[in-house]
Amino acid sequence: MSYKTIVGLEIHVELSTKTKAFCSCENQFGGEPNTRVCPICLGLPGGIPVLNKNVVNYTIMAGLALNCNIAKKSKFDRKNYFYPDLTKGFQITQDDMAICNEGYIEIETEEGSKKVGIYKIQMEEDTGKSLHTEDNSTLMDYNRCGVPLIEIVSKPEMNSGKEARLFLEKLKNTLIYIGVSDCKMEEGSLRCDVNVNVVDEETGKKTAVTEVKNLNSFRGVEKAIDFEVQRHIALLQNGENEIRTTRRWDDANNETVLMRVKYTVADYRFAPEGDLPPVILTDELIEKIKDELPELPQAKKERFMREYKIPEYDAEVLTSTKELSKYYEEVAKNFDDSIMVSNWIMTEVLRRVENIDEEFKLPFEPADFVDLLKAVKSGKINNNAGKKVLREMFETSKKPEDIIKEQGLVQISDTSEIDALVDKVLSDNPQSIEDFKAGKDRAFGFLVGQVMKASKGKANPQLVNKLLTEKLNK
Repeated sequence: MSYKTIVGLEIHVELSTKTKAFCSCENQFGGEPNTRVCPICLGLPGGIPVLNKNVVNYTIMAGLALNCNIAKKSKFDRKNYFYPDLTKGFQITQDDMAICNEGYIEIETEEGSKKVGIYKIQMEEDTGKSLHTEDNSTLMDYNRCGVPLIEIVSKPEMNSGKEARLFLEKLKNTLIYIGVSDCKMEEGSLRCDVNVNVVDEETGKKTAVTEVKNLNSFRGVEKAIDFEVQRHIALLQNGENEIRTTRRWDDANNETVLMRVKYTVADYRFAPEGDLPPVILTDELIEKIKDELPELPQAKKERFMREYKIPEYDAEVLTSTKELSKYYEEVAKNFDDSIMVSNWIMTEVLRRVENIDEEFKLPFEPADFVDLLKAVKSGKINNNAGKKVLREMFETSKKPEDIIKEQGLVQISDTSEIDALVDKVLSDNPQSIEDFKAGKDRAFGFLVGQVMKASKGKANPQLVNKLLTEKLNK
C-alpha cells in the first residue's frame, strides 16, 4: 500500500523592533516580570493601540524575502477567546485581509528543488506567559503581551518531516539575514505548530489532521512528524480514525502525547479592530523597502560560487548563516586563495565550532586567520603545523606568529639540511630500500615518515618527497 504524508506549518516569529506592536513599551526578552507593561498592552480601560510603523516595515521585508505579494490594503481584526495570558480577552491579529499573501520557499530535497507555498503572513500581537510553580500555582508575566509577531502559514505541501525541517531552516536563515528577528527558539521568538495527516493513495481515505505543539527544535519538528506519520498509517491499516486532535511532543520519550480533542471548530468571532484604521501602503514604500533589502541567502550562495569559485556544497554551508558568510568573506577578501580559505573553514574550523548560527564566534579575528593561511601557503610552516597552530589559536586566542615562534614550528626548506636527513634515514633503513625496489609502495610512505620524524615534523614535505624519489631511483 502507498501512503502520502501531508504537512502544513504555522510559525510565529517575534519581530526585533525596539518597542511593542501597539505601545511604547520596550520589546526585549526577559526582565523582571510585569515591568515592561503599560495600560495599552495590559488591556486596561482607556488604553488605545497605536500601530508601530516598523512592525509594518519588518513584515513587508519578510514578505518580500519570502516571495509574497504585498497587499496595498490590509486590516486588523479582533480574535476573541478567553485565556489568562490574553489580557484584553481578544488578540489583535489579521484574519481575512493579511498584509502578505501567496509566497513560497524553495528547498533542496533528494529529488531536487521544491517550492513550498506560503498561504499568508499576518501581523499580530503576542500574549503573556504562564509560569507554573511546584505548588500547582500559576503566575502570569505580561512582559511579552503586545510583542509584535508575524504568523507565517504554509500551504500543506510538505510530504515528510525532513522537508518541514528544511523549510524551517531556510525560513529562519532568511529572516535572520534580513534582520527582522533573531529567531531564537529557546527564547520563544520562533515557535512552530505542525499540522499532519496521511492519505491512502489507493483508496483516497485520509486520517483526521493532528496538530502538534510544544516543539522546541527543528529536529523535534522532524521527529514529531515522522512519529505521527507512522501512527496515522497504523490507524488506516486498522480501519480506524479519530476526531481531530491536538498533541504535544514529548522529547524525553520521542512520542506525541494527547492534549485535547477538537469536537468542534473553534469560533473566534473575528471582528474588525475598531481602534486601528486599515493599513494602506503605496507602491513607492514597497519599492523602497525592496531596494533596501540585504542580500538574501540564495543570492549570496550563487555569488560565492561565481566570485570565489568554490563548489556548490561549500557555498551552501558557508552561506547557511549570516555570521559565517561574513567571516568567510572577510578572510577571502584579504587572502589570495579563496578555495583554500573555504577548505580550511569547512574542514578545520567548523569541526571545532558547536553552533554556526548567529552565535558563530571565533576566539580570533579574521586577520589572524589570514596570517595563519599565509604562513602555510608561503611554506613558512607545513600543513600539519598549520593545523596545530589553529588548534592552539582556538584554545588560547594567541596570534599565529607567536605560536609558531614559541613552538619552533618554522618549516625546514633548506635543501642541504633535508638532504642530510634523507641520507641518514636511507642509511638506517636498507630493508625499506629493497622493499621499494620490489614494488612495495608502503615502503616509500614509511621512509617519508621517518624523515619527518627526524625533523620533528618541520621538514618541507614536498622537498622530502622530491629528494627521496631522486635518491631511490638512482
